[in-house]
Amino acid sequence: MSRIGKQPIPIPPGVKIQVDGSTVRAEGPKGKLVQPVPPELTPRMADGTLVIERGSEDRRVRALHGLARALVANMVTGVKDGFERRLEIVGIGYRAQMQGKSIQLALGYSHPVLFPLPDGITAEIDKQTAITLRGADKALLGQTAAQLRALRKPDPYKGKGIRYAGEAVRRKVGKKAGAK
Repeated sequence: MSRIGKQPIPIPPGVKIQVDGSTVRAEGPKGKLVQPVPPELTPRMADGTLVIERGSEDRRVRALHGLARALVANMVTGVKDGFERRLEIVGIGYRAQMQGKSIQLALGYSHPVLFPLPDGITAEIDKQTAITLRGADKALLGQTAAQLRALRKPDPYKGKGIRYAGEAVRRKVGKKAGAK
C-alpha cells in the first residue's frame, strides 16, 4: 500500500470538507477549492479525518493513490493557512510595482512588461525587488511563480533576472581578457 496514500488527512477546525462521489470540496478562511479524485479511488470521511481508499491493486491505481492524497492534503492546507512563494529581482534598473490586479515589471526590455495575476493569487512587492505571491491553490501558485520567473530567467554570467528566494544560480566564468 502507498505510504503516503494510506495516511489519513486531518481536518483542522474552521475547514469544511464535502465529499460528492469522486469530488472533494474544501472551504476555509482562505477560500474554496475543489479537487477531483480519480474514479478508481474513493474519498470518505471518518471521525474528523479524510481517508482516500483505492479499489484495486492495479499499478496505475497504486501510482494515483499517493498523488490524490497529496493533492487533497494540499487543498486542505491551502484553505486553512494558504501558501506563499517569494521571488527576487536582481539587476540594475530591474524593478516591479503593482498596477491594479497586475504586476508591472521593468526587466531590461525596451518596454515594461505587464503580468496579470490569476484569480485566487495576490502579490505584495517590497522595495521594488522582492515579490511575494500568496494563494490557497498550491499548484496555481507554483505555476504563476514559474510564469513570472520565465519572463526573465536568471542569467548564468551576471546573475540578473527573476529568481526564487534562496535559489542558487550557477555562474559561468565568461571570456578571459587576453587569452589565446
